[in-house]
Amino acid sequence: MASPIEADSAAGNATARRRAATTVAVLGAGSWGTALAALLTRNGARTRLWGRDARALAAIAAAHRNTRYLPEMELPAELAFQPDLCTALANADLVLVAVPSHAFREVLEEAAPLLPRHAGYVWATKGFEPGTGRFLHEVVAERLPHAPSAVVTGPSFAREVAAGLPTAVTVHSHEDAFAHRVAELLHSQSFRAYTGNDMLGAELGGAMKNVLAVATGVADGMQLGLNARAGLITRGMNEMLRLGAALGAQAQTLMGLSGLGDLVLTCTGELSRNHRFGVALGRGVPLQQALDEIGQVVEGTVTADEVMRLANRHGLDLPISQHVQLVLRGDMTPADALRALLARERKPEYPEHLFRS
Repeated sequence: MASPIEADSAAGNATARRRAATTVAVLGAGSWGTALAALLTRNGARTRLWGRDARALAAIAAAHRNTRYLPEMELPAELAFQPDLCTALANADLVLVAVPSHAFREVLEEAAPLLPRHAGYVWATKGFEPGTGRFLHEVVAERLPHAPSAVVTGPSFAREVAAGLPTAVTVHSHEDAFAHRVAELLHSQSFRAYTGNDMLGAELGGAMKNVLAVATGVADGMQLGLNARAGLITRGMNEMLRLGAALGAQAQTLMGLSGLGDLVLTCTGELSRNHRFGVALGRGVPLQQALDEIGQVVEGTVTADEVMRLANRHGLDLPISQHVQLVLRGDMTPADALRALLARERKPEYPEHLFRS
């Protein structure tokens, strides 16, 4: 009978063999795609990184460093760079998409006819399909009905993943075996990957936290204090839970890494683009100037409309999300939005029905 140490060693060897036999195409050479491609490569998977800008990708390949997004990180020598999408996807076992939500549909449509029949489709994109409010797993299921699919989400700044700092994410799929397969490829000593089967809840948390981070940033920019920040995060969590209940998400998903974990990180972390954008607005910086200063996609500016589209569809009052939308549309100033929120009537902290089974 094998000892526990021998059993662990055998399991580790089996994992290493499965990783080495897996080809992964990572689509999106921004900060998150680059960090995930480097992680997968270091874990032993044969990894190719594709980006739409062939010249930028060639520069990354030449320097073995993404000087625009992750200048401190030297990329693994084994990581391959492929500017041609067809070649990047050839014989891939897994496709991992890490592009902004507004580009998600376009990349999916380009990749779908090129996918090998056996390939699984995974995304680390957070947000909804712009203009429809549809969840990304719904978009994928419509276009790739027979492909196993999963979402990777949770509190994870690309720069910290690139630096090898401890990170925990969650992989959700309707197929448990596929979720475990993806998690095994990602899991390492410093990158923990948990699994679940609530794709709707996982995507809702990852998308909605960006809207709430803008609100928290506005409060911080207005120097309203830590009490106000904590109140906004908590009441924002309330809005996330209520919308999740209306949509059929599992409460434990939203109280986990993809909801509460990502909400806390994005509302308090200095690396959060959405929070920094909100801080600029709170300080009186004009909206377009604030976006220009960030220099990257601020998902909360796109997601606010989709959150409110869903809320209105289900007759829900989400005051923080609504006032973020109004500020982003230019219908209210941050100061006016704050006054309107503070003037709301008293009420119970949670609806009585929210946590009933």
